[in-house]
Amino acid sequence: MAEATRILILGATSAIAERWARLRAARGDRLLLAARDPAKLAIVADDLRARGASEVLTAESDLGDADGAAERFSAFADRLGGVDIVLLAYGVLGDQADMQANTDHLRAMLDTNFTSAVIWSELAAGHLEQAGSGTLAVIASVAGDRGRRTNYAYGATKAGLSVYLEGLAHRFAGTPVSVLCVKPGFVDTPMTAHVAKGGPLWATPDMVAADIDRAIARRRTVIYTPWFWRLIMLIIRHLPRPIFNRLNI
Repeated sequence: MAEATRILILGATSAIAERWARLRAARGDRLLLAARDPAKLAIVADDLRARGASEVLTAESDLGDADGAAERFSAFADRLGGVDIVLLAYGVLGDQADMQANTDHLRAMLDTNFTSAVIWSELAAGHLEQAGSGTLAVIASVAGDRGRRTNYAYGATKAGLSVYLEGLAHRFAGTPVSVLCVKPGFVDTPMTAHVAKGGPLWATPDMVAADIDRAIARRRTVIYTPWFWRLIMLIIRHLPRPIFNRLNI
């Protein structure tokens, strides 16, 4: 019997991460769930055990604070006995107007979405490189494809993260280590609870999780999820600036 895949999920209480973990649990994989909320971690862990995971470990950790990240990552890997797949799924959306008015809030969002995410990704990449194989999957956003007045601060963090992951994927091209940048569009999650929903552009966390799972299996480097966001963002990226500037998006 093949050994269970060892999976580290950073931001395991996010809706997308939780749904993806359910897919992996059904295959009998071993998981370590890291997130800030111990009560929610316990609920998610119990659910994954019931769904067939061979082992579920938890770690209460403020991942947005990268101080001591190297020591924490090493501890996570030691508890699992090594890591085969890392999914980084945490982040904050923030409010554009609030961040324009409060630079402390802006800095906190930048540190969480970009600085800490890059540090954790670099640590994961180093571990996988040393192990000789594995996958790092990181959730970015279509918001990083072009700066828009309604969320350019958030979009900038995802743009930076996407470029970093592109370089990381280039670093490992042709090796057994793969790097996946996930670019979801509108997803109905607690992060978007304040946003009016409805219409064909909105996806569920289950849909995005299934796309991530397929992309990991196929060793993809970038996916838009659902798929039609690739076409939408292709159009938005290539709109002439005079036309783009008239859009309230």
